[in-house]
Amino acid sequence: MPLDSQVLAATRRLCSDLTPLQFGAPVTHVYNPLLYARRSHNLYVKRFAASEKKVILLGMNPGPYGMAQTGIPFGEIPSVRDWMGIEAPVDKPDKENPKRPITGFACTRSEVSGRRLWGAIAEHFSSPESFFAHHYVANYCPLVFMEEGGRNRTPDKLPTSEKAPVFEACDRHLRRLVALLKPDWVIGVGAFAESRARETLADLIREQHLQVGRVLHPSPASPKANRGWAEAATKELCALGICEPKKKIRTKK
Repeated sequence: MPLDSQVLAATRRLCSDLTPLQFGAPVTHVYNPLLYARRSHNLYVKRFAASEKKVILLGMNPGPYGMAQTGIPFGEIPSVRDWMGIEAPVDKPDKENPKRPITGFACTRSEVSGRRLWGAIAEHFSSPESFFAHHYVANYCPLVFMEEGGRNRTPDKLPTSEKAPVFEACDRHLRRLVALLKPDWVIGVGAFAESRARETLADLIREQHLQVGRVLHPSPASPKANRGWAEAATKELCALGICEPKKKIRTKK
């Protein structure tokens, strides 16, 4: 089976593991863009997960105007549509929060984190193909958790009884993804993603010398990111030895 088909099969298993889970107040709505935005997500996987990678950049979970709309990690719409060349019809989640409507590629709001991440990548790499030849971007958890008023609730803020089965399913998927793409590095975009990668992949770190690191999250809630996320992330990658001076990310030769 081609590698991209194996990644899609792993994604379907993840969805099967997550679909039966139940969540209580204050969470009132849970979106899974791997389901209702599966057409664009599948295009992303088929185009960009067809080869082994050097680096996986790992985010936390979807943002309301990024992956929640497009099905693609950090999926700020102009970056997905205009740079990656991906656009497809997006359905509605089974239970939609009127405060957080899903309009897919018609969404006019900008996902700042995605704009910063993909903008920095596009500035350094001449094309999506040149970036994805040795890199891949994924999220640890594909679910969006929302309170009734539309407020986002990150996976780490769930009560233990709800968080444990989510983490169990997402841990299994992360191990599958790493087994398929065989990266040298998993870079957490933010502290949460790094901590999940370190715990989940501990045996590979110990036995197969997989390396795990972290870069600053590009969230507008971070004062440091607001002072220049691309520059800060580049310095962090260089400190890890993943890039050379004046370069953002080193690729495989």
